[in-house]
Amino acid sequence: MIFTSAYPWLLTWLVVPSLIRWLAPPNREPRQGLVVPFLDRLAVQTGQTPGVGSVVMQDGWLRLVALALFWVATALALARPQIIEPPITKNVPVRDMLLAVDLSGSMQTQDFTNSAGKKVDRLTAVKEVLNEFLRRRKGDRVGLIFFGTAPFVQAPFTEDLKVYGELLDEAQVGMAGPQTAFGDAIGLAITLFEHSSAKEKVLIALTDGNDTSSKILPNKAAEIAKEKGIVIHAVAVGDPTAVGEEAFDEETLKNVAAHTGGLYSFAADRGQLDEIYKRLDQIETRQAETISYRPRIDIYYVPLAIALLVSFLQHSIQLLLTRSKRSSELKRPTSNKKLEIAAR
Repeated sequence: MIFTSAYPWLLTWLVVPSLIRWLAPPNREPRQGLVVPFLDRLAVQTGQTPGVGSVVMQDGWLRLVALALFWVATALALARPQIIEPPITKNVPVRDMLLAVDLSGSMQTQDFTNSAGKKVDRLTAVKEVLNEFLRRRKGDRVGLIFFGTAPFVQAPFTEDLKVYGELLDEAQVGMAGPQTAFGDAIGLAITLFEHSSAKEKVLIALTDGNDTSSKILPNKAAEIAKEKGIVIHAVAVGDPTAVGEEAFDEETLKNVAAHTGGLYSFAADRGQLDEIYKRLDQIETRQAETISYRPRIDIYYVPLAIALLVSFLQHSIQLLLTRSKRSSELKRPTSNKKLEIAAR
């Protein structure tokens, strides 16, 4: 903890009284001290010669001490004293990462084995791997898009990964329709990234089928994403021998990833999917800018309160002394009168 001042130059106010005393002469008022018609005879009788003199009013020590303390406290308050607290460090994310998860009907196919050795559907396996992946994303802002027949934003960019994980766990197959609109999902991601000021923009798209309902082709959307500086990693899951709606368009997925400088990966089981996200974790290592600042707390009210307290005490004591003196003077004539009556 360090003490400092916002306006240290105002401490020069401390020397102002000394400058005034040095540069400005004391106030002088010429007037007669004694007026009597027989001053000359009085001077002859006393053997003294009248002359020119002066009366210098002296302040009491209490008033001088109080004025000095009041002046010093006021000067300190004007200088705005502050306490600088220990530095606070904050990591500012420099990358926004967006996850696009396919919720089409084929994601309910149970052809994955989870970490417990049980057969689960593709979406459940994806959730398990993504949750582990997200736990290592501290320092990044993460957003979530679900897509099927149409895409929608489930969560905007946020650093609250706990809430993000809860939203991911609530996802259900068919929430966005039975078909797959991969190209539209990329287009929505581009729109979402337009409001991002991050230096790095990453989209990780996970799908298990070919594009069947997009208004914009995935390759065209990838070209726009490249112009916007967005890197797309495409992760495919499911059965490579499937046909129809569940068939892979591996060429399109590879082109989308390669065109934007991303990675294409295929996972036939949960183990391979886990390895893919470990590779992505190595590629997309966490980067963050660290900023540090030291909070400043104003404490000008402390010397100001001292100044007010000193002024109050000085006036209170002065008033008590004045009243005590007047009380003593009023009692003296009464005592003398009693003595005079007693003498008579």
